[in-house]
Amino acid sequence: MKLVNHSTVELIKHNASDEDVAYAAWVSNFAADAQKRDTTNIAKLIMFLYTNKHMSPFEHGSFTFFVDTPIFVGREFMRHRTFSYNETSGRYKILEPRFYMAPDERPLIQSGRIGTYTFVPGTDGQNRAKRYFTGRAYGLSWRMYRCMLRVGIAKEVARNVLPLGTMTQFYATANPRNIMQFLILRNEKQALYEIRQVAIKMEAEFAKAMPLTYAAFNEQRSTWHKIARLMELVDIDELLEDIDPDYESVVA
Repeated sequence: MKLVNHSTVELIKHNASDEDVAYAAWVSNFAADAQKRDTTNIAKLIMFLYTNKHMSPFEHGSFTFFVDTPIFVGREFMRHRTFSYNETSGRYKILEPRFYMAPDERPLIQSGRIGTYTFVPGTDGQNRAKRYFTGRAYGLSWRMYRCMLRVGIAKEVARNVLPLGTMTQFYATANPRNIMQFLILRNEKQALYEIRQVAIKMEAEFAKAMPLTYAAFNEQRSTWHKIARLMELVDIDELLEDIDPDYESVVA
């Protein structure tokens, strides 16, 4: 049995570029001549498109990633239904004894209420308990899985005893627009720690493939974060009352 403390992400292929974004946008005005235009200075065009939410030009391309991650991360990833997926099947193959063990730097303790909670590091004792109980549970479930296979029980039934920490592998393909939407949600401080580690690796590949698009995306994301931090400091009711003195009577 092997314990794994991280996910891996590999870019299998991509057919997306900043030039593709410009060509797609120019079709509106130049039709077949769009591809004849000079793409030397397209950074401002891409920034304009992204800032003003003209998003369809960012849909003409694709990225395919191979992801090795715990099942619970895969299930959260697959909430993004704009991706296409193919995953290792426990019906067709005997699964490998590879299980996720959260690293000690992974925050363990939830603090605060839903929607505003944060996670803080665990104590040395809590990390020891995590390692001990998680390892014991994995070992027992793996032995039960193997025992069922030995007595002839089908793989699709035997797999039922395996936990969400079992490592799975899948292909995930999406266009640049939906890659960026994934990154907004998953490479964010409130995101699940494990899926954020996946998103960070995907983001690095996206940035290399489409540097101008990534620069526009990252600038806007930074602006949104600044606005969010300001909003946390503002009394919304007081602000609205300053704008419209009748606000309180309207909402009362």
